[in-house]
Amino acid sequence: MQKLYGRRKGKKLRQRQDHLVAELLPVLELEISSGALAPEAVFARPYAEWRMEIGFGDGARLIDEAAAHPEVGFIGCEPFINGVAKALSAIDDRKLENIRLRSGDARDLLEALPADCLDRIEVLYPDPWPKRRHRKRRIFSDTFLAAAARVLKPGAQLRFATDIDDYCGWALARVLRSAHFEGTAEKPADWLTPWDDWSPTRYEQKARLEGRTSSYLTFLRR
Repeated sequence: MQKLYGRRKGKKLRQRQDHLVAELLPVLELEISSGALAPEAVFARPYAEWRMEIGFGDGARLIDEAAAHPEVGFIGCEPFINGVAKALSAIDDRKLENIRLRSGDARDLLEALPADCLDRIEVLYPDPWPKRRHRKRRIFSDTFLAAAARVLKPGAQLRFATDIDDYCGWALARVLRSAHFEGTAEKPADWLTPWDDWSPTRYEQKARLEGRTSSYLTFLRR
């Protein structure tokens, strides 16, 4: 098991959220000890694509994506239980069947998934751990890239978004020395252009109001 940093829980959950965590989360949770973790084995039916979002926050974007693309199976990973509870409420309200969740460290799930099974992984605004002594806690690392490459299909996308310039450079440096991925940007200005199918997260909207610019990096599995 990976060592997980940061908060696991914030303020007290509401009554309905508590109920959904107790009753619905066990139904949707991907348990890495279960053995059969191939996407087609954990969803009720087959899907045209399988995508993973790492660190989905309150789940708003994940939920909207799942509702807009019922032909895609989505796996959402988020260690903060309050965010998981909000996502569960939306999943229940909108009766979505194409989402499964991991309320823990995504790196453990990457180790448990079979090779060449995902069509896309998105790492959106992860904790930047800005202090130098804490940078080893950043999820985007050489080890993470190797794990992501193993589960992505050849030619599949790894997407990374951040509003922290240092983290953008950190990610690029690790991809450049990786044998598993190649970038798609022809010039640095391309990094400032959102993806064609992109809808801003709530965190991103707040960052823009505070004057921070986002970078959108796309890497292809070799």
